[in-house]
Amino acid sequence: MFLSLNSVLVSGRVGWPEFARLAAKVGFPGTDVMLQPAMKAGAEAISALLSELKLRPAVLDFPVEFRKDDVAFRASLPELEQAAPFAAAIGCPRMITWILPSSDTPKDELRRTYKQRFTESARILARSGVRLGLEFLGPLHLRKQFRYEFIWRMNDMLEFAKECGPNVGLLLDTWHWHHAGATTEDIIRAGRERIVHVHFNDSPDLLPEQIRDDQRLLPGEGVINLAGFLHALEKIGYTDALSVEVFGRGLSKMTPEAAARLGLETSLAVFRKAGVPQPRP
Repeated sequence: MFLSLNSVLVSGRVGWPEFARLAAKVGFPGTDVMLQPAMKAGAEAISALLSELKLRPAVLDFPVEFRKDDVAFRASLPELEQAAPFAAAIGCPRMITWILPSSDTPKDELRRTYKQRFTESARILARSGVRLGLEFLGPLHLRKQFRYEFIWRMNDMLEFAKECGPNVGLLLDTWHWHHAGATTEDIIRAGRERIVHVHFNDSPDLLPEQIRDDQRLLPGEGVINLAGFLHALEKIGYTDALSVEVFGRGLSKMTPEAAARLGLETSLAVFRKAGVPQPRP
């Protein structure tokens, strides 16, 4: 396992390739890769940059517009056709996206639509050996945001992912794992092949009605069982990235470097406390 810099940690204030350079400067072993500017630079240049900085590429965003109508979905597939071989070429065969836990579309109808779109997308990714991670969102206010509840439990999203293809699994966020009521046993049952990527953060001890998705804590500052979470990842043999993704918490008032450094230091402290080998460059 290794820690990766996520753009949310620096409040989206650093572009590419300066973002990768910041990750290396602070001491992160890995970096999330910004798809569009990285593709513009080209796979050879990105591979050279990552090698120079001694960084491991963690993950890329999924460039498909699956949330709108079929015209928009179809129009976005050519970018995926280009992005999949690029991801493989830079040694980052992982993409991720999130799925809202409520919608104005009835659940069964939305499930059919999403299944068709993710299945088609997964086939494109599979040609390049790329996996797709789907993120379930747990907070109550998101589940009640729209008229119909959608998938928000870990095991339900895992079953949906399996239906979409053998290369589809989960983006597992400690925050959503906690607020959806998932357990360490759920991680173990999911197994290594279905955990595509991980987001790492913490939560205050508030009632479900008080939790807001954009107000999180740094790892170790809250009540999430991060030690158990890490031990479960160890048990399944997870060796990919944990991106430190923390919304709010006053990080936007710090310099990007200070925020990135704090995210790394608090995360390493959790690894040490849990007795899990510390991820290094």
